Amino acid sequence: MDSIDIVRKFYDETIHYEWERLTRHKIEFELTKRYINRYVKPSDKVLDLGGGPGRYALYLSEMGSNVTLADLSQKNVDLALNKANELGLPLNGFCVDSRDLSAIEDGQYDHILCMGPMYHLTDEKDRISTIKECLKKLKPNGTIFVAFVSSYSFVWDYLIRNPEFILDDERKSQLNIIRDDVDFVGQGFTDNFFVTPKNVLPFFNQFKLEKLHLLNCESFLYLRETDLLKQPAEVVTAWLDLAEQVCEREDLLSLAEHIMFIGKKIE
Repeated sequence: MDSIDIVRKFYDETIHYEWERLTRHKIEFELTKRYINRYVKPSDKVLDLGGGPGRYALYLSEMGSNVTLADLSQKNVDLALNKANELGLPLNGFCVDSRDLSAIEDGQYDHILCMGPMYHLTDEKDRISTIKECLKKLKPNGTIFVAFVSSYSFVWDYLIRNPEFILDDERKSQLNIIRDDVDFVGQGFTDNFFVTPKNVLPFFNQFKLEKLHLLNCESFLYLRETDLLKQPAEVVTAWLDLAEQVCEREDLLSLAEHIMFIGKKIE
């Protein structure tokens, strides 16, 4: 089974777990929506590429955007379409590999969300192909949102959930990434690509994109997220307001589980 089949199988088998992920990680969801809301307007045409079971796609459909969800996992697409039907929302959906979007008409989208494919594309040429494919489908001056898993993400996960892993030789070698500060491919929920924050912007220099934002999708809240989400809504919102104000600070990028680049297509 090749790596893409492994990714597809994983998501086919975890559709409900994936649907609940952004409930468990509400900080990421809420901060990302705040940035999406700065650019995506009602009636805009949006491609949610690698959008899984459609949390963002359904949110944007509810806001009045014309949304197409495209994902590697047909079962995730089906779940999203069923959710849309239950909610009475319009949503287009189909199965696709992000490296080949030839089935989609060029230059028709105002915005593309690419917040999933980069997690799993372990080969640099496949990540490049995906961004090139997205740019073909994007209108001039359109915006693209590209998310990555940070190289520090599992360090924070180990610290929060399994601090004893530092005594295991194999895990310890993984944790040394915080010392080495390099990109790497490793075993996460499948084989994953983990990017060190300093290498995100250099990757995008090869494309005709104007940088709008580079942000830490959890700001400084990730390490305390579970406890924070137990607080009253007004407390959570107040912390989110503060987190939004500083989430683009370079010195906070290493605290991220997810890092997002937002750019505008230039000709």
